[in-house]
Amino acid sequence: MLIGEIITVALDALRANKLRSLLTMLGIIIGVGAVITMIALGSGAQKSVQDRIQALGPTLLNVSPGQSFNRGVASSSRVSLTLDDDTALANNARYVTAVVPELSSNLQVELGDQNINVNVVGTTPNYVPVHTYAMTAGRMFTAGDDAARHRVAVLGASVPAMLSSNRDAMIGQQILIRSIAFEIIGVLSEKGAQGFSNPDEQILIPLQTARYRIMGTDRLRSITVDAADLKHMTLAMIEIERVLRREHKIRPGAENDFQIRNQADVLATFQETTETFTYLLAGIAAVSLLVGGIGIMNIMLVSVTERTREIGVRKALGATKNHILLQFASCACWVG
Repeated sequence: MLIGEIITVALDALRANKLRSLLTMLGIIIGVGAVITMIALGSGAQKSVQDRIQALGPTLLNVSPGQSFNRGVASSSRVSLTLDDDTALANNARYVTAVVPELSSNLQVELGDQNINVNVVGTTPNYVPVHTYAMTAGRMFTAGDDAARHRVAVLGASVPAMLSSNRDAMIGQQILIRSIAFEIIGVLSEKGAQGFSNPDEQILIPLQTARYRIMGTDRLRSITVDAADLKHMTLAMIEIERVLRREHKIRPGAENDFQIRNQADVLATFQETTETFTYLLAGIAAVSLLVGGIGIMNIMLVSVTERTREIGVRKALGATKNHILLQFASCACWVG
């Protein structure tokens, strides 16, 4: 019976002070809503980073040309990677499942009256599975296309829009790369921008076609290496370094004339930044909740102060501290 009376008194108090009850509710709703929203934003950002890591390929290593050194002094000329380096890595590096050479340059591309400047990449058919792409239209060129130096091209996801054309309608059309006609045979899936580069704004052509028909060189921009798994990333980097030092005839103790970048390390740094951002959001949410709680405490203090005489009468009639506390706590619960 006591509980029922307390609830009745609490509801009467709420009806008598509607504005105060509304403000208390707002304090609770805004505080809790801020916490939920901030945590959701932080979790979403972390999930986005994890998806980006999986999209880029967490086991990929990028080998790029570096500088040559003479007695510890860097030379002004850069040492190039060649197809011989690619072959040596494919044949001799353990803990590696795939090696993809990339010969690229920014070139003019024409389709009808449209003219754009994009990155044209000469590579092998392994480029698509290693970089975790899918074909949204058409097909990827084959090893036979590469060996025969066929003039075929696979477009990045953003290229059709850049050329003001429909993706599916472009299959089979001709584009001009450095005024040389290429047949469009496929379109890649979308990756999204990655820092200062956008892999969706590129065109893939067979490596040998790029070497002999377009660029006239076997100097590679980079070699992408897919390690066996995350556990063997370090061993794969050691093997790559060993093979390339032997190919480049680098003496023991001398500096490498190439660079090996671990993509997972870069993305891990990005993930740490995202986690810091999450903590910042959580701090802001905590402050919002604290402010809302202080507002509620202030309203409750006013409620108790206004009822000092009522509390005295209740105590004189035998009410305990717990009974009085339960009355005001029930008010707060009903507001929440």
